[in-house]
Order: sequence, then structure tokens, then C-alpha cells
Amino acid sequence: MILLLLALAIAPSAAIIWYIYTKDQHEKEPPQLLFIAFILGIFSIIPALAGGDLGEFLGLGETYTWQSIMVYAFGVVALSEELAKFLFLRFVMYPHKEFNEPYDGIIYAVMIGMGFATFENLLYVQNGGLEVAILRMFTAVPAHAAFGIIMGYYVGLAKFDYANRNKLLFLGLFWAVFLHGAYDFFLMLNSYAFLSLVSIAILYLSIYDSKRSIAIHQANSPFHPENLATEIAADDLEQNEKEENE
Repeated sequence: MILLLLALAIAPSAAIIWYIYTKDQHEKEPPQLLFIAFILGIFSIIPALAGGDLGEFLGLGETYTWQSIMVYAFGVVALSEELAKFLFLRFVMYPHKEFNEPYDGIIYAVMIGMGFATFENLLYVQNGGLEVAILRMFTAVPAHAAFGIIMGYYVGLAKFDYANRNKLLFLGLFWAVFLHGAYDFFLMLNSYAFLSLVSIAILYLSIYDSKRSIAIHQANSPFHPENLATEIAADDLEQNEKEENE
């Protein structure tokens, strides 16, 4: 039974990692860097827990009014978790020379997110058993992946758009926190159980947007054969113009 629970806790993250890795079709990232990003995700539990403890200390713990639950969901849980992952993405993976196309923002963000989600999942499954393992396989773990993809989409744009870099980085963090907070908020409203359906809708929309984000970065990759051909043609045209002017 223990081995089954362990497999169920790890399987959803492994499946998501494989899916995201296979989508990196034009210039795959070194496995050692992906592993580092995954380990960073595990370590991001520490600042996330510290942020949660600070929120509790300041009196922002979950209570029974919808206002306090909203503050807790957005300002404590979502902000501390997504900020912790964002900091590792921005200041460890982002400056690396292998981060050389927009899609890399997505794949590194997902690896960090899956490191976080795997460790978190092991803790939840250890305490909750088989039912929790199956439930989180289709909810919490895909949610972490979707929020990571959306964050990574904007971080990938920021890497190659210096003029709008700060704005794009902010949007990456903002949307991850907002969607995570909204997802948790409606789940935490225990007095209105039917509102948990809103969380499912948020998860569905996040996954839908994640697929769109992946497709955009795939199409715009500088390593895409069509983009390479266009770049080569542009270089040849520029060279011909220079020769004619000479």
C-alpha cells in the first residue's frame, strides 16, 4: 500500500514533466539543468512555509468569513508559494545561458513547480491516503503546472524583450498568484461547497490558457525551422543589399 501511495503521489508530476519536455521540440534543455530546477522547486517549500508562517503571525490565518478567507488564499498561500517559485525562476534559471528561447521560461517554471508539487503531494498523500492521492492527481498537481506555465510564459517573453522586461516579469508573477489565489479561495469556502465548481472552472481555464501559451512559444521559437529559414533569408537579403551598394 505504501508503494502504491508513493507511486500515485509522484506519477502526476512525472507525467506532466514528460509532457512539457516533449513539447520542447526545437532546442531541448540540458537534463542536469532541469534536475536543478526540480530540486529548486523542492527548496521553494521553505520560503513558502516562511511566508505562510509570517501571514499566520500577522493574524492572516484562515477564518470563517469570506473576507478573511480571501486574504488568506491570495495574500498568504498563493503569494508565498508563487513568489518562492518565481524567485528561483527569475534569479537562478533566468540568467543562465541555456535560457535562450521563450519556451525555456515555461519548461523551467514547470520543473520548479513540479518539484514543489511533488514534495507537497507526498506530505498530503502520507496523511490523507488513497482518496487524497487520486483527488490531487486531477486537481492540485495540474493546477501547480498550469500556474507555472502561465508564469513561465511571461518570464520567457521578458527574457527577450528588454523594453518591457519588468512589466512582463510582474505579469508572470501576478497571474500565477491571482489564479492560484482564486482557485484556493473558492475551495476554502466550506460554507458554500457548490462554489468549489468555480475552482474547477479556474483550473480548466488555466489549463486551456497553458496550452495556448505553449503553442505560441513553440511557433515563435528562434530554433523553429520556419523561423530559422526566415532569419537566413533576411540575412542573405541584407548581405546582397550591402554588396550592391558597394
